[in-house]
Amino acid sequence: QEQLVESGGGVVQPGGSLRLSCAGSGFSLDDYVIGWFRRAPGKGREGVSCIAGTDGSTYYADSVKGRFTISRDNAKNTVYLQMNSLKPEDTAVYSCAAEAAFTSVQAMCNTPLYFDSWGQGTQVTVSS
Repeated sequence: QEQLVESGGGVVQPGGSLRLSCAGSGFSLDDYVIGWFRRAPGKGREGVSCIAGTDGSTYYADSVKGRFTISRDNAKNTVYLQMNSLKPEDTAVYSCAAEAAFTSVQAMCNTPLYFDSWGQGTQVTVSS
């Protein structure tokens, strides 16, 4: 059974850092596009960053560009989201998702419906 499990969320002060992990079981993440999405209270789901399995191409939302970095560790079957210089507006539930069919990371990151498999999410709170 395919499963994604996120970890690494928590409470951090503005300017701080967190690293989220998305661990896969039952399938190999390196064959999939993996996306990180977030949902803040009262807002819709937003694509934060995605990474392709084929060529490793990446996409970042403008709101996180230069602050967040997505990466893979295929040996650990895990995708990471390193989040630096966190801001209160980054507060949200972060979820990872996987999709085998690849079009473009930008198009897929902006369309969560592309993704079939989702994790349960992890809360990130940025507050002083």
